[in-house]
Formats: sequence, C-alpha cells, structure tokens
Amino acid sequence: DQPRSRGLGDVYKRQILIISHLITMQTNKINILDNDRNNWLVVNDNVMGGVSESNIRFSENNTLIFQGRVSIENNGGFASSRLGFEKGKLKNIKGFKIRLKGDGKKYKFRLRESYRSSNYSTDFDTKSGVWTSIEILVSDLNPMFMGYYSRNTKKLEIENISSLGFQISDKQEGEFKLEIMHVKACLLYTSDAADE
Repeated sequence: DQPRSRGLGDVYKRQILIISHLITMQTNKINILDNDRNNWLVVNDNVMGGVSESNIRFSENNTLIFQGRVSIENNGGFASSRLGFEKGKLKNIKGFKIRLKGDGKKYKFRLRESYRSSNYSTDFDTKSGVWTSIEILVSDLNPMFMGYYSRNTKKLEIENISSLGFQISDKQEGEFKLEIMHVKACLLYTSDAADE
C-alpha cells in the first residue's frame, strides 16, 4: 500500500500549531523592566525653563512608579521618564504590551534614537486606580518633534532605537502618578488576554 498523503487540512492545522507555539514562546519573551534598572532617568520641562517635577523608582512589588507634578508656569508643562539601552536591543520587535495603573490622565509612550531631538510617540488613556493592559504596535508610533507631528523625521527603524519611556504633557497640571507592572516587547505580536 502507498502511504496516505496528508490533506491540505492536516497541513494547515500543523502550520497553525507551529505558529501558535512560536507566539506563545516569543510574544512575552522580553520584559523591559527586568533589566537596566539603573538606566532610568527623568527629563522635565526645566530644560526649557519650566518648573515641573518628577521622579521614578521601583516599588517593593517591583513595579515602576513614575510620579510628580506638572506645572505650566514659565511656558512649561511636561514631565518624562526614559530608559536607555544599547541600540539593537529592540531589533525585530513588532509591538509592546504594557500593564499599568494610572490616575485618569493621558500619557505618551515614546521611543527615541540616541542624539536625536525627535521621537516616536503614541498617546494612551488611564483609569484612576485601576490596573489595565494596553497594546501598542510599532506601526502605531508617530514621528514627533517638540510635541508636534513631524513630517521631516525619518521613518522609525526599530533596530536603531536606544531608549523608551513615558511622558505626561498637554497642559495636564497638578499631581500625577503612573505605576507600571511590565513593558513586554513582542517579537511576534498577538492579542492575548492571558497576558494580564
């Protein structure tokens, strides 16, 4: 007897199983907060004469806490945090999954290249005192300069990124607090409720 050839249905099922296995293994592979803890810093509007304040620290539960006070005095109005790392660390990354608890204010998730004043950014909302999960594709990030969309900034090349971080701006005066459980960089990107 000739060995029975596998039908297309069997082939498709096998491909789906392989893809699912890769996603399970790789999607949650890199938690940015697990490394480089000493490389976080804050950059506030005092670089432009403003008086906003912020600090960043790790809690006893190993969550990252970014908090402070935003002021629009002296034409200021923003506070930001950044994590620096070696260029190439995010090579082939397709998206990010972030678990966080906010204060009802809007924040920005931003990527930067070394020695460039422009950045790649997208906004996200928070619910006061509630843990939520957000998902950000690399393709969702827009080129920005001084808080405005920049047509002159080159296209984002993820392998050249050497820092990421969070910012609060848009004239949101007063105290703020953003607590982050994880920032997972995804090699293969898929929505996964079990990631929370």
